[in-house]
Amino acid sequence: MPFQIVINLILAVMWMFLSETYNFKTFLVGYLLGIALLFLLQRFIPDAFYLRKVGKVFNLILLFIRELVLSNIDIVKHVYRPKLDIQPGIFALPTELKSNWEITLLANLITLTPGTLSLVISDDYSVIYVHAMDIADVEESITEIKETFEKAIMEVTR
Repeated sequence: MPFQIVINLILAVMWMFLSETYNFKTFLVGYLLGIALLFLLQRFIPDAFYLRKVGKVFNLILLFIRELVLSNIDIVKHVYRPKLDIQPGIFALPTELKSNWEITLLANLITLTPGTLSLVISDDYSVIYVHAMDIADVEESITEIKETFEKAIMEVTR
């Protein structure tokens, strides 16, 4: 558990003991006071303020929901066309992600988005092979994934 979260929990418990009230409301007030203290004293703490990461995680979730809705709309457009006009294909997505957790998250986000599927990850973990239902421009697809999912994952994990 990161250092700041532990400190914040200790401050919340200390607040409960000092106020001699042992309920969730008192814990929450102590936790919020701990957040305020950590925010005010962040220049003395070596790590970045941990609530910024929470915001980045929330942004990643919103990004995934947006991509999920947009790709579902795109799939519905393809399904209801009188003539199926798609160009399926497999492309290699080079990735800058390093840890197994980051690569797994990216592969899962790609797979969970309708119209794309992560097939395999290279042995050196630098390339993810992706199958796309309709791929007009490979470079555009690679750039889109790198600018959305990969960038958001790096903001969360680094």
